[in-house]
Formats: sequence, structure tokens, C-alpha cells
Amino acid sequence: MPPSLPSVTEFTQGLLAGQRGTLARAITLVESTLPQHQALGQQLLQAVLPRTGRAIRLGITGVPGVGKSTFIEALGLYLVETLGKRLAVLAVDPSSPRGGGSILGDKTRMPRLTAHPRAFIRPSPAGGSLGGVARATREALLLCEAAGYDVIFVETVGVGQSEVAVHGLVDFFLLLLLAGAGDELQGVKRGIMEMADALLITKADHGNEAAARRAARDYAGALHLFPPTASNWAVPVATCSALSGQGLPEAWALVEAYQAQTQASGYWQQRRAQQQLQWLDEAVREGLESRFYARPGVREALPAVRQQVALGQLTPWAAAGELLGAE
Repeated sequence: MPPSLPSVTEFTQGLLAGQRGTLARAITLVESTLPQHQALGQQLLQAVLPRTGRAIRLGITGVPGVGKSTFIEALGLYLVETLGKRLAVLAVDPSSPRGGGSILGDKTRMPRLTAHPRAFIRPSPAGGSLGGVARATREALLLCEAAGYDVIFVETVGVGQSEVAVHGLVDFFLLLLLAGAGDELQGVKRGIMEMADALLITKADHGNEAAARRAARDYAGALHLFPPTASNWAVPVATCSALSGQGLPEAWALVEAYQAQTQASGYWQQRRAQQQLQWLDEAVREGLESRFYARPGVREALPAVRQQVALGQLTPWAAAGELLGAE
């Protein structure tokens, strides 16, 4: 961050005017771990809060190689060019567990969408947070809404147990799958399929159309064995091709149909409220952990306790008890 930061008022005015540069700086602000930046970021979020909550939040996940970036660019171009939407893409890159760095190559994989004036793409490092979701993705999502983006994609690192974290951020969770990649019904955990609001078989082109249709039938049959969804939405399975554009308008129509049905039933609003409370709980846990490790007694005792645990001289549970009792 530069040494001189805009004020909350300047940030707010720039965001509400839809200035992409101000939005980028605001996201950098909320991603910062410096206390002064965090404090300013929270003031900014509170200031723009009345202008948030109006976008459709779409989570997109899939196995490696399924073509998430290609799909996002193709669907994104359809939204901004054909439907006139304003689209923000929060693409979370995996961080190295050794060096902590990320490639952040999403913009290079979506060159046309990156250059479009109605689109904003923000790659962010996942850090160590669960699900490959960057610590400040929630805040970035709100800032994008305040800047006037009416559709927001959250692209996840990949398929895994931790995708629960992404599910807790979005209104609609889209699972992308491949045909002919092995035993399809064993290739993805049931838990992820149960979270999905729609399944799309990608790369239904170049002679792979029949295989994609067969895979769609297999997945549709498997979904009949699952319990009913809380939203009473019948999870659809469809095919698409990001290269030819086949199935993209239909995929977006599914999102709009889901929105119409769940808003009419009240489930959409109920889920948003549950997510807000979930975010509160997580913020409390993060705050407590931060304050705990900042206590002088804990800071002094921690090195010796960690060494004892590493050497097998003390169990982690006993060590935690010692630290929790440290003044």
C-alpha cells in the first residue's frame, strides 16, 4: 500500500462512481494485514453497506482441467456483451504452503474478459484460509457490489472438502464436471454434489458431445438418490461448450430461474441472513484467536510449549490448556 491513503469519503465516492482503480485499491486495503489498513477497511465497508446485497453471487468450482477459467470468460462475455450486465470475478489462486506465493494467472487466462470495460477481474491469493477462499473475499464481494457490479463470480481453487467455504459466500453454487475422465460418479465427492445448485458437463464439443450427454444422464440419475434440497429446487444437469457457446444462455437461465423461485419462496433472503450470521461467527473466532496470541503471557510461553509438543513431551491438548491459562 502507498504511504498516503485516500480517506473513507474519497474511497466511498470513488466506489459509488464505479471507478475500477478505486475498487482495486479498496480490495487491496481490506486484504492488508496491517492494523491501520484493517481499521480503515472496516470503516469503508460500513459506509458502503447500504449499497450492497443487490448482486447475484455465483460460486463456480470444478475438478482441475475442467476449464473453469475458459468457462468463466465465455459466460462472462455473454453476460456483459449480450445481456449488458456488469460482472466482477473474484478468482482465488492457491498459495504455496512453503513460500506463501501465488501465480495469480487468472487475468492471462481470461484476456478478452479482462479487457472488457464492463468486467472487473481480481485474482487474490488464498493464503491459508479454508477452501481456497482468500481471507477478505467476503469484503471484496461487498466492495464490488457497492461499485455497481450486478453479477459476481467467485472462482474457487478446485474441488475438495473445503469448498464448503465458497458455498457459504454465494447464492448459487455451480459445479463443473468432465465427461470421459474415468468413473464420473466416483470422481467427485457426494458432499460437493449435494451442495451444487446445478451441474454442468463442460467441453461438449469436438466429438465429445455424446459422451457429455451420457455423463449428464448418469449424474441426473445419481441426483435422484439424494435427499430433497432445502430450497426445494430440483438440481438440473446440463452440458455446455465454452468454445462454441452452446449451453451458455441456458446455464444463465438456470441461475435466473433459481433466483426467481427462491426469492418467491423466501429461501433466497433466508440464506443471505444465515450467511451474515455465519460471517459474524467466523469474525468473532478470528478476533478471539488474534487477541489470544497477542497476550504477553501467551507470546512468552508459546516458543517453549511448541518445542515440547514437537518433541513429543507434551500433548497438543495439554499444551493448549497451558496457553489458555497463561496470563
